[in-house]
Amino acid sequence: MPADTFEGLKSKILQRTARTSVVGLGYVGLPLAVLEAQAGFTVTGIENNAGRAASINSGKSYIEDVPDAELGPLVKNGKLRASGDFAEIADVDVVSICVPTPLDRNKVPDNSFVRYVADQSQQYWRPGQLIVLESTTYPGATEEAIVPRLEAKGLKVGRDVFVAFSPERIDPGNVNFPVRDVPRVVGGVTPQCTELAHAFYKQILRADVMPLSSPRVAEMAKLFENTFRVVNVSLVNELAQVCERMGIDVWEVIEAAKTKPYGFMPFYPGPGVGGHCIPVDPFFLSWKVLALLEDKGSRQALGEEGLKLVGSRYSWEHVAEALEAHYVRLASV
Repeated sequence: MPADTFEGLKSKILQRTARTSVVGLGYVGLPLAVLEAQAGFTVTGIENNAGRAASINSGKSYIEDVPDAELGPLVKNGKLRASGDFAEIADVDVVSICVPTPLDRNKVPDNSFVRYVADQSQQYWRPGQLIVLESTTYPGATEEAIVPRLEAKGLKVGRDVFVAFSPERIDPGNVNFPVRDVPRVVGGVTPQCTELAHAFYKQILRADVMPLSSPRVAEMAKLFENTFRVVNVSLVNELAQVCERMGIDVWEVIEAAKTKPYGFMPFYPGPGVGGHCIPVDPFFLSWKVLALLEDKGSRQALGEEGLKLVGSRYSWEHVAEALEAHYVRLASV
């Protein structure tokens, strides 16, 4: 049965006969549901907001990136519909979770929406399903929120069911980078999970899909992407203030720096860092680091690693390891 479960689901995905569901039809979920339907999958969206569900079922979009001209025909042809009933999940083969992951008042990650979806879905999960979380979160969250609930039902991840994380990469309103053309990364709990998730996204995207070794790598990659942006936009905003006081045109400075063909990427001053998730995501990473530090056994080890980072020992140790591994590989050829 395990081999049949994997091969059967993979066949459905490749033939685009798999039934899919997107949980949470917001600015991430609705474009994804439309992409899946346009690729030929039959999609059932799960949306708690009855008004939104009714709007979708009437072919009317409330998301700027999804025009009625795209949504309407999919609904009319029976390729896409919305429901507020989690029982629909029992009849689908692929489940994508696209719900908010905000911070609470103390800047602590709030994964309650993900847990709610997992709790509501748990009784309907069954063998032969692929479950993918797209909501931005901290490393380890996918396995914490989904895997134990599957195991509680006696389902073995990688054998009976398959779990992966693929962070959304959507820039609302950006016509230059529609979601279909943006490369994606996928990390599964097991190699089989990764293979199925990779196969699924390859069916709905024109862009490349990069398989990763685990959900934690994919989760960290998303946080790295957005933290990179926060750091650099914050830097250029501070640079703009410094330039203003010094009587220097910051725009000319940026254009000058752009002439360097390597080691530089331009960022521009603006009101904040942009978007609602960009200023939030770095707190997922800082919270996770602090959580690690709270463990007494790792506090000293992490402190020692931090001291290494200040000097050059850390870098030299890793260079030495890389060189040794390189020569070992050469010697074995």
